[in-house]
Amino acid sequence: MLSGSSDHKTYSKRRLRKEALEELYSRFSSKDHVLITIDPDPDAIGSALALKRLLWHKVQCTTVGMIRPIRRLNNLTMVRLLKLPLVLLKKDHLESYDKYLVVDGQPSHNDFFKRFTYSLVIDHHPVSDPVEAPFIDIRTEYGATSTILTEYLKLAKIKPSQTLATTLLYGIKTDTRNFERHTIVEDIEAFRYLFPLAQHNILRKIEISDLSLRDLKYFHKAVERKHVIKDRIFAHLDEVPTADILVEIAEFYLKIHDISWSIISGIYENSLIIIIRNDGYRKDAGKIVRRAFGAIGCAGGHHAMARAEISMENLAKVIGKPTSTEIERFIRKQLSPFS
Repeated sequence: MLSGSSDHKTYSKRRLRKEALEELYSRFSSKDHVLITIDPDPDAIGSALALKRLLWHKVQCTTVGMIRPIRRLNNLTMVRLLKLPLVLLKKDHLESYDKYLVVDGQPSHNDFFKRFTYSLVIDHHPVSDPVEAPFIDIRTEYGATSTILTEYLKLAKIKPSQTLATTLLYGIKTDTRNFERHTIVEDIEAFRYLFPLAQHNILRKIEISDLSLRDLKYFHKAVERKHVIKDRIFAHLDEVPTADILVEIAEFYLKIHDISWSIISGIYENSLIIIIRNDGYRKDAGKIVRRAFGAIGCAGGHHAMARAEISMENLAKVIGKPTSTEIERFIRKQLSPFS
């Protein structure tokens, strides 16, 4: 029985045993109305839909609820072409469910997640705060949560549909950066299993749908506002229509041959969003962003990619009036200790 954060490492060692699936199923009844909450990136979407498929005929109904709208064009294209059944949760009107689950995330990763008492947590991100739930499966050595859920499908002898296989495959590809960042053999085995089942014409369209014309002005602003310090590049963009444009710019800047760190920030939905990307060589972006911003906001990530979210109210307590200049100075100061 798993009941606390200290147990997940023991559980991970027996991940391929049938008892893992039996333990998962034992947490549900046929009368349960289940909500799976996600911060909707490809890995989270694929994982949630796989978990929904695992619970088919095991519970009364399962809803996949997004804590924020999808803005990134790749993900919008995936949802549109594959007709994925996702629901946007509203903070001021949350329906009551019997069980709350989270995949590809942990309760401490987002203030919205903190609203719920979770019955299940399945994730691959580093554990920054204690995780409490009746069922916990956190495998930090894995490159994608979609890999974990693919293993559960195989244990249950469930062959994923073309739509589910495509979604899981894309989740693995994005979170491992096409196997260029943290990857283990299980990620590769899951990819090989899903590959012949996926719709590759749709997957190709999803992968190339990166930008819209309106995004170009933010790239222009990022070029105008860039500050380069050694191998680090910073840019603060003020208000942005979506945090995903910060991700696109951060990854774009990392393509510059003498840049090892890309730190891009902007204000979205009354929060300062800080996106960090690096080349992954002997670096830990997740550890650095937690150390720099964890005391005043939500922060975490992996070696090569990380994110922090700080409410403007909390930010004002630290820096006073949050002007563009003060925000830029604050970010550079907080990140200055690392090399």
